[in-house]
Amino acid sequence: MAENNQNASAGNIPAKPKPAAPGAAKPAAPGAAKPATQSAAKPAASQSGVFKPQVDRPAANPYKDSKVSPIAAWFQERFYVVLPVIDYLKKKEVPKHRLSFWYYFGGLALFFFIIQILTGLLLLQYYKPTESEAFSSFVFIQQVVPFGWLLRQIHAWSANLMALMAFIHMFSTFFMKSYRKPRELMWVSGFILLVLTLGFGFTGYLLPWNELAFFATQVGTETPKVAPGGAFLVSILRGGEDVSAETLTRMFSLHVVLLPGLILLLLSAHLALVQILGTSAPIGYKESGMIKGYEKFFPTFLAKDGIGWLIGFALLIYLAAVYPWGIGVKANALSPAPIGIKPEWYFWAEFQMLKDLKFEGGELVAIALLTIGGVVWAIVPFLDHKASKEEKSPLFTLLGLAVLAFLLINTYRVYLEYGW
Repeated sequence: MAENNQNASAGNIPAKPKPAAPGAAKPAAPGAAKPATQSAAKPAASQSGVFKPQVDRPAANPYKDSKVSPIAAWFQERFYVVLPVIDYLKKKEVPKHRLSFWYYFGGLALFFFIIQILTGLLLLQYYKPTESEAFSSFVFIQQVVPFGWLLRQIHAWSANLMALMAFIHMFSTFFMKSYRKPRELMWVSGFILLVLTLGFGFTGYLLPWNELAFFATQVGTETPKVAPGGAFLVSILRGGEDVSAETLTRMFSLHVVLLPGLILLLLSAHLALVQILGTSAPIGYKESGMIKGYEKFFPTFLAKDGIGWLIGFALLIYLAAVYPWGIGVKANALSPAPIGIKPEWYFWAEFQMLKDLKFEGGELVAIALLTIGGVVWAIVPFLDHKASKEEKSPLFTLLGLAVLAFLLINTYRVYLEYGW
């Protein structure tokens, strides 16, 4: 045995390796680096025993070294998080073509909504939503409060102009097929905003508590009773069987709290989608060379939008001063309804349709048709597959023309019969 070991050490006969013991470490290969010690292999642990890896955090203000004025630097240090948004807006472009002017009506609808909020907050300082004081506070605003008549007229006319701009914006978007992929949710959110806008006008109509508003609300809330579940909905709106002081309270809360909150939330989502997805050009314009170029959204397009707002404000002041809305007579539930009761103009087409369907069950048919039509209109982006493929879809163009004709013709018929 000793001889074998001597020969192995001399290199004549290779030594037979001994089997490794269970659990023993394998011998390292020749030239391999020695394994690190167990303590060095483990990451350093904190005193609590929890491993906390190092994190490379960005600078608190990545724009601190930019060369700006002292005032701009003061704001930049505190609001630097919005600078990427401004940089994004500077890069965003809007296509220029012969139909570009339709883009500004959405901004006008937003402008009149802002006017609604501002004037509404001022009117709230004097208005009292009770059956005994609503009309008197309304008269007080109109006749006693300094410039109260102007605030009230601006509020009333901006509501009408907001609805008008929303309708124009909707149809211009429809006929330019701007709802096509990937802007389906922009269209759906815009349609819901239009419905909320109409509800905004309906709930605010009763607040003056004059005779015309009282009976118009009574007629308007009576129609849904013929539909399944309509009586329950009417009882919620009215707060009872008939239009009463409870109805005024509910309409006030809807008009001042719920609907503005919903509109603000949905409007934020709508505007975010507009900024993310950009402005769409009509189908075929880019391919046929009808786009004249692109202009920066910020500040060029916004500056033009601002000019449109100034024109809209001038129109608003003109209408408020030259064509003021009357005060009317205080509502009295016991007095007979005056002749010529009708809703606001943006409900005239539906009002005329209800009048045309005089047969038994006609109101239910009208409600069903309007509901189905509204649903189809809302999901048009998902039905118009040709537009999604950047192909013209004349069938849906005819649908839009039919809806527009229905609204215009029936509205004009009501005007001819009842006047403004």
